[in-house]
Amino acid sequence: MAAALAVVETPSGKDAIAEGLLDLLKPAVQQLDLHVHSVRESQVELREHIDNLATELCRINEHQKVVLDLDPYVKKLLNARRRVVLVNNILQNAQERLRRLNHNVAKETARRKTMLETSGAFTPRSPSKP
Repeated sequence: MAAALAVVETPSGKDAIAEGLLDLLKPAVQQLDLHVHSVRESQVELREHIDNLATELCRINEHQKVVLDLDPYVKKLLNARRRVVLVNNILQNAQERLRRLNHNVAKETARRKTMLETSGAFTPRSPSKP
């Protein structure tokens, strides 16, 4: 147990743990970024459909011979559109933070690998050698 703690407390042990954590988190961040991107695309498409529907309802309301009050429905659609835009902005901010996090993870991983390689503590293993 004391030997294991000694390994963790050495700088190379900490770097190995940090690199392992970075390698563990990087795919999750990338996957989350892809999902956020697809949700944003869906949000834009939904906003366009809401705009088209609101326009069509206004046009139908203008050409209707029977007086039918569609204004409350148009207002509900516009309110839904406003919420979609708000969620889209939140997602855009989250995606930008994820992009910066991913960039920082890649930069830190490269820095640590360079630092380990220059110190001679890290030698890349060939996949064919066990």
